Amino acid sequence: MNWTMSVIFRAIPLLMGALCLSYGLYILAGPGDPGHFVAGHVNVGLTAICYALFTTAATIIRQLIGRYGRGWSIALPLTGYVAAAAAVVWGIILANRGNTPQNLTAGFVVIGVGLVAACVSTVAAASTKFTLIQSAQLLEPLGGPPEGAHSRAAGAVLIAVPAAAAVTGFSLATSLLLRGDAPGFVAGHVLLGLSAICTSLIALVASIVRQVRNVFSDGERFAWAWLVAAAGTANLLLGIFVLFSSDESYRLAPGCVLLGLGLICFSILSKVLLLALVWRRTFALANRIPLMPIGTALTCLFFAAFLFEAAGTDPAFFVGAHVLVGLGAVCFTLFSIVSILEEGTS
Repeated sequence: MNWTMSVIFRAIPLLMGALCLSYGLYILAGPGDPGHFVAGHVNVGLTAICYALFTTAATIIRQLIGRYGRGWSIALPLTGYVAAAAAVVWGIILANRGNTPQNLTAGFVVIGVGLVAACVSTVAAASTKFTLIQSAQLLEPLGGPPEGAHSRAAGAVLIAVPAAAAVTGFSLATSLLLRGDAPGFVAGHVLLGLSAICTSLIALVASIVRQVRNVFSDGERFAWAWLVAAAGTANLLLGIFVLFSSDESYRLAPGCVLLGLGLICFSILSKVLLLALVWRRTFALANRIPLMPIGTALTCLFFAAFLFEAAGTDPAFFVGAHVLVGLGAVCFTLFSIVSILEEGTS
């Protein structure tokens, strides 16, 4: 990877994070209605995911260009975890401030965003040994890890982090849905979607860890990809169900957002699929896989454009339209990650 491309691929997550932050603050500076409050805080929260994706990009790129030391291997994942923790703490504060529907909704969604950011930071932690994937492929299949690879215990801990985040998210979502009120319905369904993303990231972390350790078998080559595809499909189907299950206006925001979260899962699928397709084999179309997150990003943004128009006559579309812009930014950030993976595994 040449220096110019390395700078571009690291700049994309930071630029998208700056977009989410500035856009969220701009929304919050508008009228003080619940729609602006929720959409603004969620977009600000998405900054944590973009920053965590930056730490992943920087972790892999610095290894590829030979400018990676122990300091970076600690600092990059650690700062990602700090951003994730900040999002979770801020979400808890929001959810417990004022006891209003908008506080509850925004707070729990931001908590879910923080859980996703923690999972992405774990991808960065797993990627601290990324270049050993090439070394592992030179060894006998399942013949033991290369020197310097993650230990079995470290690998298990890394995989356990997104698994724990997913379980936490699903548990919180269930408790919210059991409330039976509108804020619980909205926040609960969005948390289900965010937890599905955490589930998708289990597959990505596991693929990286197991390839680094040379224990990635042919039997699991596409199993992880099917898990991500199932999570993405579940989000899309749940979003459609929520949108058409009733005539209540509060269903529109979670229904539309779930569709966007499903698209993020399919953006993650591009990375898991790439790692599976190029493990111990050559895949001629590997350089086309980065088109997947570009397609999902454009879909989010075009969908948001329609929702903005609909919000002109029905304010219930306001939150969905504005949050989908942030989700589109996350999808585009994932384009830089899969491009880096393609470069590092080719």
